[in-house]
Amino acid sequence: MENEVVVTIGQVPYTTSVQYGKHQIIADEPEELGGEDQGINPTPLLLSSLGTCKAITVKMYADRKKWPLEEVIVRLTYEVQISEQQQTTYIKCHISFKGDLDTEQKTRLFKIADRCPVHKILTNPIVISSNHL
Repeated sequence: MENEVVVTIGQVPYTTSVQYGKHQIIADEPEELGGEDQGINPTPLLLSSLGTCKAITVKMYADRKKWPLEEVIVRLTYEVQISEQQQTTYIKCHISFKGDLDTEQKTRLFKIADRCPVHKILTNPIVISSNHL
């Protein structure tokens, strides 16, 4: 499949290989949770998907506009709040830009960041189905 990600885990506790086409990354749990700490654990990996998508989307937009954007820095944190009815995750995203940009350009780039594909996925309903092979 064209958009298929394959995740495998073997005998090394929690060290996981993530394969997408010709690309591979390692995900893992920290040692204090029994892992080998060989890669990013799953939740920060999710945040990194959002952050990289925002940065790439902003950079593409600025490049098309020929704006002097030198660097995009995206810092993400999350907090989970549990109530009787549901669990809500709050993701905080702080974006900063380096370059000779005016206030109007920066404001536009902040809006563009929220239009990245991963932001759209995470802010709309998601249905996950697990099939057993």
